[in-house]
This record gives sequence, C-alpha cells and structure tokens, in this order.
Amino acid sequence: MTPDQRLQAAHAFWIDEQASDDQLQAVLLISQQKKFRPKTVIGLDHDRKARHLASLSSLPDAVAARVLVLYHLAEQRDLMGTFLDALGIAHDNGLIADDAVKPEPEKLGPAVAQITAKYPAEAVSLYLSTLVCQDPDTWSGLSELSPVGSSDRDGSSSKA
Repeated sequence: MTPDQRLQAAHAFWIDEQASDDQLQAVLLISQQKKFRPKTVIGLDHDRKARHLASLSSLPDAVAARVLVLYHLAEQRDLMGTFLDALGIAHDNGLIADDAVKPEPEKLGPAVAQITAKYPAEAVSLYLSTLVCQDPDTWSGLSELSPVGSSDRDGSSSKA
C-alpha cells in the first residue's frame, strides 16, 4: 500500500462503529509498539490514531483484513462497482448481493483491463489482492492479472 492508502485505510478503520474488537486490538498493538499506555491511545483523536496505525510495519491478519475491507468500502466504491459491473455480478454500490456468486473466468481479464484503464494501478492491484486474500476460492483467477508494474491510466509506469 502507498503511504496515502495506508492513512486512508487507517482513517476508515477508526471511524467504523462495528470494528470495536479490532480497534481494541489495534490500540494494544499501538500501545506496545509506541510505548504508550492503552488509555492514552484510546484518548487520541481519530486522526492521530490513524497516523499511528498507518505507521506500523505489520498488523495481525484479522486487523489487516478489516482495515483493507473498510478502506475499500470508504474509498473505492466506484472501482468496486465498475469491476463488478464488468463481470456482470449484481451488487449494491460495490457490495456483492449474493455471496455464492462466482465470476466467469473468461470475464476476469476484460474486467481487470477495464478498471486498470480507469483507475490507478496501485488501487486496482490492492483491490484485486484483497479479493484474492478474502476469498481465494472465488477470486484465484485474479492472481496473474494484477496491473502492478504495468502502465497506469496516465501512461506512466507504476510500482507497488
């Protein structure tokens, strides 16, 4: 993730009212790594907590997964919707309506090409990686389709 993506993701994480268990785990992690008391971290405003969380080099898998999902819901709904539309998958503002749906393998390449042409390569790569990590059985066909290292929408080369 880019530093900006990390910060946006951390902001989305701290403002989500349903992430309290993961937020508590993050408070303890920040406290431990930054040598703060947990009470001090809890008392910080969302912006400062987000900056601390974004600065951590690693997160537990459950917290990292929650952060990624909340980031996409807060910042990448248009990308998500565009991708699902290209696949012909019903969704509500980027959220898949039917959990049992599987993308048609022959549609994956064109759908990835469509979002790669419209969105920055880093955003597309992160979204595709998140899908594969969240549900490898459904999205394993995306693994070889990531746009990282390819030209992004303004024609410049991008790196992860």
